[in-house]
Amino acid sequence: MAQLIRTRDGRALAVETFGNPRGRPVFMLHGTPGSRLGPAPRAAVLYRLGVRLITFDRPGYGDSDRLPGRLVAAAAADVEAVADALEIDEFAVVGRSGGAPHALACAALLPDRTVRTAALVGLAPRNAPGLNWFDGMTESNVREYINAAAGHRQLTAALEFRSLAIRSDPDASVADMHRGLPDADRQIVSDVGIRSMLVRNFAEGLSSSADGWVDDVMAFSLDWGFRPEDIEGPVLLWHGEQDIFAPVQHTRWLAERIPRAELVVERGAAHFAALRVLTRVLSWATRSRATDGTDGVDGTDEVDAADQVKRTG
Repeated sequence: MAQLIRTRDGRALAVETFGNPRGRPVFMLHGTPGSRLGPAPRAAVLYRLGVRLITFDRPGYGDSDRLPGRLVAAAAADVEAVADALEIDEFAVVGRSGGAPHALACAALLPDRTVRTAALVGLAPRNAPGLNWFDGMTESNVREYINAAAGHRQLTAALEFRSLAIRSDPDASVADMHRGLPDADRQIVSDVGIRSMLVRNFAEGLSSSADGWVDDVMAFSLDWGFRPEDIEGPVLLWHGEQDIFAPVQHTRWLAERIPRAELVVERGAAHFAALRVLTRVLSWATRSRATDGTDGVDGTDEVDAADQVKRTG
């Protein structure tokens, strides 16, 4: 069951913890759209790794109160509020897809508490110099950002329409998404357990409105509120080369600017291949501060994605 934790400005965040309660704390920040019920290793895997995994609905998703006009940087204050409530001093942060920029916010703005950061299949800032931001991006995502550029009202109308369809029949929505995936992603999402998790994840995140989705897309369209160049701690950047949701050049751009970044690009992999490497990413994230992070996650994981991701049925 979700625990409601209050932020300093009085908002409620819906928080859940999984795995070993005495393990090393890791925040897992969900994708866009998504929820605290998104992809994560199963409890047995977390216990084996010695991980206390913390997830929460970003503002406007699921049971978390909205924060209108939030920037990507706002995620750092929310993570800090949850850590304080749970009496956690230091932690690692892992963000996948839409959660990746928010994980980097923690690295930049909470350097004394964020010991390691992993950003998987994420985006670069919209104003990234020298980056062709839309190159290789799927049409549906391009359309979202075009709507965002046209204004908050137009984006809200478009995403409310899509969220209504997801709420009315989340199974059909995931099946429809599956048909438009590249082969590499289709193989992963074809697993019954993963599809069940995605249905529950999207349904929970959009259970009351598209507010979180709208605010994520608007935040990605604006200045993040921090510079990747100012991140001091170790950062793992992982991407599948065939990703059509967040093209790989976004992560390559970040790798050129984050001083202690370790870049891993997997050939033949796409967006959902990040599920296959979650166990190794968590192993990397929970190393001690004294460990140099130069031998992180390669593209081959012996554990199947369906065995890593917690099942919901």
